[in-house]
Amino acid sequence: MGRYYSGDIEGKFWFAVQDSNDADFFGVEGSEPDLLSYYFEEEDMEGVEEGIAKCLKELGEYKEKFDEFFKDNNGYNNEMIMKEFEIGLIEVKRLLEWYARLELGEKIQKCIKEQGYCEFDAEL
Repeated sequence: MGRYYSGDIEGKFWFAVQDSNDADFFGVEGSEPDLLSYYFEEEDMEGVEEGIAKCLKELGEYKEKFDEFFKDNNGYNNEMIMKEFEIGLIEVKRLLEWYARLELGEKIQKCIKEQGYCEFDAEL
């Protein structure tokens, strides 16, 4: 079981890492009841880019490490990352949240660049 988002961009929220409202971080609040609906326009790009920059800052040197790790692994558990990165569980959870958020933000950014807007629904 998982929670998905679909529309102009599609994906699956990271289990136990990413909330359904994670796109709120990039400057547009989702609307409820059963789904969070998002609509980003070109005028929202500044907030998206600010969010991406903050994600990159929080990840620091771990951004490239995660890129390499997930290039070679299509699955993971916290212990694998703790061993690979030589960090503790709290730090793994914190960094995974930022990495998952970055992935979402980059999808939103790309979509806005390609078609001038990005609309999607996120399951609660």
